[in-house]
Amino acid sequence: MEIAYENAELILRYVVEFSTLLLEFFGISILVYTAVKCFLLWVKKDESIRLRLAQGIALALEFKLGGEVLRTVVVREWAELGILGAIIALRAALTFLIHWEIKNEKKAMAN
Repeated sequence: MEIAYENAELILRYVVEFSTLLLEFFGISILVYTAVKCFLLWVKKDESIRLRLAQGIALALEFKLGGEVLRTVVVREWAELGILGAIIALRAALTFLIHWEIKNEKKAMAN
């Protein structure tokens, strides 16, 4: 029974690590795509560049935050959990501020 438990734990660790890497990759890909797209819009002098950039950053942060939350599943020590908690809190605060910026930018564009 103990061997089955250890094997299940090992499988869970691999699934979580792979899923975390996948979510991190999606976040990075979205951020790079948004940056390139917004640079091209900046060259064209598009007025909606700030809104689009903020939306892309917010979406990328959501994926990165999902990866951090998933990573908490395999944490073994309290110190590691504290670090992850701080990272999650910082990313959540950034996401909140970016969504606030998006809301204000939409209001400014409507006027």
